[in-house]
Amino acid sequence: MRTSIAHQSIEELGGAGSVLVRQRTDHQRLDELLRKVRATGGTEQDEVLMRVWRLVFPHAFAEEAVLWPALRRALPDGEELTVQVEREHQEINEVVAALDRSRHHDRERPELIDRAIVMLSQDVRDEEDKLLPRLQATLGPRELQRLGLAWGIVRRTAPTRPHPVVARRPPGNVLAALPLSAIDRTRDVLDGAARRGPAPVASAGCAASRLLAAVAGAVEQAPPLRRGEDRSTHSGRTGHEG
Repeated sequence: MRTSIAHQSIEELGGAGSVLVRQRTDHQRLDELLRKVRATGGTEQDEVLMRVWRLVFPHAFAEEAVLWPALRRALPDGEELTVQVEREHQEINEVVAALDRSRHHDRERPELIDRAIVMLSQDVRDEEDKLLPRLQATLGPRELQRLGLAWGIVRRTAPTRPHPVVARRPPGNVLAALPLSAIDRTRDVLDGAARRGPAPVASAGCAASRLLAAVAGAVEQAPPLRRGEDRSTHSGRTGHEG
């Protein structure tokens, strides 16, 4: 078994449509964006962070809805492997949610940004060096291509913001996709207009985005959206929630 997918050829990873190639492509884009986050500040940094979130959260959602269930089916220790990465995803959701609530003048904001960058980078390494090589050793190119297609479809319609309360597994996360994706993508438009528009537009856009954030928070609390998760992915919980 290869130790990492980071430096393999496209052919070795199952072809251009393979889920391994799609994953690595997103990881490479993420690495570039994280370097830009470090190099910017103020509203310019906000713009880069928005690009990071629009990449990271649909990517992770597609993993949790499509890829990790396949890994649990394929590997005898798949449950243990995916619980660990789901815990990492949960922690990232919690840190980015706190960052989303912060303002530029908040003293804890630089620390939250640093923590998010470190955790995202570690998540990439864990996936490329541990989880995905195990999947590669088990599945053939045709199955990797099939997973790549399903992963890509889910990714294009997934939420773009952190949602710490929603389950990290089906069926809860699948049920959450439609309402939260609609809310998130509307917020993305509003926040973009607020950053680039004159003061009245910025004020109205920020207020509307905060209102939608509250709506999303209420949607997250719906019990069906928390079904299926391993409770250990939420702080202070153990076991499974049915």
